[in-house]
Amino acid sequence: MILCAIAIIFFLGYLAIAFEHPLKINKSATALLLGTVLWLIWFKTQTSPEGEAQAMHHLFETFGDLSQILLFLVAAMTIVAIIDMNDGFSIITSRIKTNDARALMWIISGVSFVLSAILDNLTTAIVMMTICRKLVSNTKERLFFAGLIIIAANVGGAWSPIGDVTTTMLWIDGQISALGIIKSAFLPSLVCNLVPLIVLSFFIKGKISHEHEPEVPEAHKPTPFEKKILFLCGLCGFLMVPTIKTIFHVPPYLAIFFVLGVLWLIVELLRRNHPHQNVPRLNLYHILRKVDLASILFFAGILLAIGCLSATEQLTAVAKILDDNIGDIRLITFTIGIFSAIIDNVPLVGAIMKMYPVDATSAIFRQDGFFWGFASYCAGTGGNLLVIGSAAGIAVMGMDKNLTFGWYLKRITPIAFLGYAAGAAVFLAWN
Repeated sequence: MILCAIAIIFFLGYLAIAFEHPLKINKSATALLLGTVLWLIWFKTQTSPEGEAQAMHHLFETFGDLSQILLFLVAAMTIVAIIDMNDGFSIITSRIKTNDARALMWIISGVSFVLSAILDNLTTAIVMMTICRKLVSNTKERLFFAGLIIIAANVGGAWSPIGDVTTTMLWIDGQISALGIIKSAFLPSLVCNLVPLIVLSFFIKGKISHEHEPEVPEAHKPTPFEKKILFLCGLCGFLMVPTIKTIFHVPPYLAIFFVLGVLWLIVELLRRNHPHQNVPRLNLYHILRKVDLASILFFAGILLAIGCLSATEQLTAVAKILDDNIGDIRLITFTIGIFSAIIDNVPLVGAIMKMYPVDATSAIFRQDGFFWGFASYCAGTGGNLLVIGSAAGIAVMGMDKNLTFGWYLKRITPIAFLGYAAGAAVFLAWN
């Protein structure tokens, strides 16, 4: 009964987030309330000290995972803010000469696809959305670009062992190898990215309007050296995060905090030698005000809610129902990918890792076997079906207040599903 109530409240909370604009209630407030209410209900139903201790253990586990993601998000957004406030991204935007909408779509999508395989989908989404806002000033046009960034960021991470949390989980646990996942999932992921891009190319045409930057006092403008040093150090720092994580076997948030520390030191050295030492763009306390706290709290609420579903084993129950009622492992995996748009793919993949252990004698369940490659693809790309189905989607939604659940559902979800299904078909044929 209690588990049913938790599921119903979760569904109602998702509806409230989806209808944020008609309800005129900020989605961050709804998400925070949803996440905390679910845990309060579950704690209230614990009638024994053992039950309370178990619930507390699950809460600590959830908060541990949550805090790692939030810390990573805060550090990544701060690094992007440092580069942005010092006009570092103009190094990229000044080299994109085209104002043709179709050409720009292909450039933005292609860069996002490649970059997310090297970094991760969350960082890629933040960086590319920042660049997109400078290149496309028209709100309606920019929303389509935002949708393509979300798709490309998720899809690019699905074929790389370091591009998505789920592929990293499977790689570390031994279900896939680095070369194995690239060989099996690259082509399906490429198709999954190309299909929505091709479809939108028929509808998005003409010239785009660039954003006019406000005039900055000459004394406060960054020098070419400051632009280059902060941009290159920030970008190289992002690229170093997976390397630091792999070499030192540390969580990603520790690696990105190291990068932020180095960049902060560079900012302090530049500020110390600047004739105007109170320049806001070289003052990290001022830069931190640009970090969108509301989107971070939205992230926290959503992950708290999903963590409660995971702790009450409702995700494992869903996987078991699929296994009992469908039977065909291909359909099960395809359906799990669709569920990852509603429920975070991390606990879903964690559930199937428990249900289907690696079996060296099985062509399906051995390392780099059919199931694990298909699961990586489906879990990594299924989140494209809803804007709140992935970390990249949530981050972009927080960065652009005009991107709503309903708009994405109507305009992007259909083409995202076409890409998801086309990539799955290619995977089945290819493997």
